[in-house]
Amino acid sequence: MKALRFHAAGDLRIEDVAEPGEPGPDQVVVSNRFAGICGTDLHEYAYGPVFVPTEPHPFTGARAPQILGHEFGGVVTAVGRDVTHTKPGDRVSIQPLVMPRVGDYYAERGLFHLSSQLTLVGLGWQSGGMAEAALVNDYNVQVVPEALTDRQAALIEPTAVAVYSCDRGGVSAGNSVLVTGAGPIGILALMAARAAGATQLFISDVNATRLKLAEQAVPGVVPLNPMQDNVGDVVRDATEGHVGCDVAIECAGNEHALKAGLDAVRKQGVIVQTGLHPGENPLNWFDVTFKDVDVRGSWAYPTHYWPRVARLIESSRIPAENIVTRTVTLDDAVSRGFDALMDPAGDQLKILIDLRDAA
Repeated sequence: MKALRFHAAGDLRIEDVAEPGEPGPDQVVVSNRFAGICGTDLHEYAYGPVFVPTEPHPFTGARAPQILGHEFGGVVTAVGRDVTHTKPGDRVSIQPLVMPRVGDYYAERGLFHLSSQLTLVGLGWQSGGMAEAALVNDYNVQVVPEALTDRQAALIEPTAVAVYSCDRGGVSAGNSVLVTGAGPIGILALMAARAAGATQLFISDVNATRLKLAEQAVPGVVPLNPMQDNVGDVVRDATEGHVGCDVAIECAGNEHALKAGLDAVRKQGVIVQTGLHPGENPLNWFDVTFKDVDVRGSWAYPTHYWPRVARLIESSRIPAENIVTRTVTLDDAVSRGFDALMDPAGDQLKILIDLRDAA
């Protein structure tokens, strides 16, 4: 079968690889339908390996070359003898977190996403979504509602990241929310905030094209370009009492975006750090103390979010498909997918790979 594999920075190859074999007792084989290109995949392409192991992973044994893709769904084609919650023919979405289920402090407390041995399908596992088929664990497979499309099934994973960031921020009805970074996660965070009841939404980004895409995807959001606008001043002027927003969600992994969030959030507000920063970044900790704010990390998502997020997408409370700007074939995934998203002046937001055209 065809698969897109990461070998090294700048080295992605469409290759013929062996199809998944018979599933183990608690494993499932999936015929993949759509896979999303994530910012994490772009980081691997640009300057990896980051998460892809170069030596055998201590839990999974996987190492480069690695089939990429952790945002995907498909149709079950085979199940192991101990699998009871899904069967061949089921349409599914993949919850890609892989970790020990026992013998791990966090996993044994249901906090699977915090496991010290955590890896992901498509980053540190033998299979990935950017291939015609994948072999995964039974707990990675979530049957989706009948009304959910195959494209939407591939969008549950990034949407779960956004929903969790809003949960970490305690976003509730009537809140004002600033999101910094108008990438796919940032725009999904806007949608999740609105679904949670937020009534004032702001988004900032230096890319004017992405700000326009955010306005199209989430009508009514106030777009801000830090190159032209003082984000904190605009947010304060628009909020009750001119005090700032209730919650600031940082989705850019950018020092200046984090500082803008601290400036814009009100006293006793909440800052949620969702974007992955490439290194240490300074923050004015006097302001953190003086403003009495909470600064919270938001890592991935609890694995039990899948049914909830699927319902939010199915009901159109979160119209996740609005972030998709292009669909490509596997053969074109590097040139029309990865390279297009790496272009700083590009006009693409979320690109899906259609695996049905891989043959």
